[in-house]
Amino acid sequence: MSESSYQEITDDQKAIIEMVHQFVDEQIIPNAEHFDAKDEFPEDIVEQMKELGLFGAMIPEEYGGMGLDLSTYELIVEELSRGWISISGVVNTHFIGAYLLDKFGNDEQKQKYLPKMATGEMRAAFSLSEPEVGSDVQGIKTGAKKGDDGKYEINGQKMWVTNGLGSSLVFLLVKTDNDVQPAYKGMTCFITEKEPWVSENTGEYAGLVVPPKIKKMGYKGVESTELVYDGYKCPAENILGGEEAGLNKGFGQMMDALEVGRVNVAARGVGIAQRALELALRYSQERKTFGKPIAQHQAIQFKLADMATKLEAARLVTRKAARMKDAGIRSDLEAGMAKLIASETGKEVVEDCFRIHGGYGYSKEYEIERLYRDAPLLLIGEGTSEIQRMVIGKKLLERNKI
Repeated sequence: MSESSYQEITDDQKAIIEMVHQFVDEQIIPNAEHFDAKDEFPEDIVEQMKELGLFGAMIPEEYGGMGLDLSTYELIVEELSRGWISISGVVNTHFIGAYLLDKFGNDEQKQKYLPKMATGEMRAAFSLSEPEVGSDVQGIKTGAKKGDDGKYEINGQKMWVTNGLGSSLVFLLVKTDNDVQPAYKGMTCFITEKEPWVSENTGEYAGLVVPPKIKKMGYKGVESTELVYDGYKCPAENILGGEEAGLNKGFGQMMDALEVGRVNVAARGVGIAQRALELALRYSQERKTFGKPIAQHQAIQFKLADMATKLEAARLVTRKAARMKDAGIRSDLEAGMAKLIASETGKEVVEDCFRIHGGYGYSKEYEIERLYRDAPLLLIGEGTSEIQRMVIGKKLLERNKI
């Protein structure tokens, strides 16, 4: 087989990734330190992402999107995360909202929201976690009750909402039946509209308050917030899929979306690990000790070898999970594996890069310091490593019953 016949990605994918790679090198990496230091939303970068069509990457062409598959979107997320994972965070929750709408929304909901989401004019967030509920989604307390006016009144508090302030839509999982068992059978996903960049909503969106953003160790620039629903009125037609089709079906819808979300988080782990390896390879060939570049010391070479090998393994598992999802094959096991190996690899490769930099790695003068603060997020977001292991173990036994 000739070398030219080997292809990891298609020509179309290559063209898209080359465009995103250039955008990352020219616009994201040179500016990330500025936005990270000020914890400032990267408005200019986001506007350029809108122009590139990235907010509509997986939205069907009929609604103005690019109509890409998950495998291609995963490659885009790898590249964006190589630049700065906060940028991929701006897109990630939006992508999950678009996925929920495209798969479970009715025609009216798709026509109303997807065209504006494709251009980035309307950005989305999604929300499951609460102050006392993280991994145990069935324990959520936020509830919705239908009133005499036909609208549902939502009351409760949500936590860790990425894009919670700047979004126009929040895909919100709430309880609509407190008596049914198991509890997940009484949960509904509402498409709650809000005013972007407004802390206290008024008028038709009254009853939704966004407290000041949560201060974080890393993952800066993109806001993570609480959402407080207090008497917020949501029309019945804003139940995902419509009231008849979507009432009390929210848990399954959200878990389906998290499956693709885990591939997304895995891609972010691959991306940040790729950048850490690039930085380690460059620094180790520039830095000299004992009369030669530290890259010539066996101890450093062993680190580089382990970093590259872990990265390649994580990348392959992540791409497999994406391809399986695109093919319509059940991939909850593989998505869990991808999220587990890629998030752990991201953390480990970043730490090894940090060690290779020595004292300079602890300085804000070097990029690895930011990566070192950003990487731990991936171990927690959209299912901790411990939860992934639980999912993987359960699915393995289900698939291999004796």
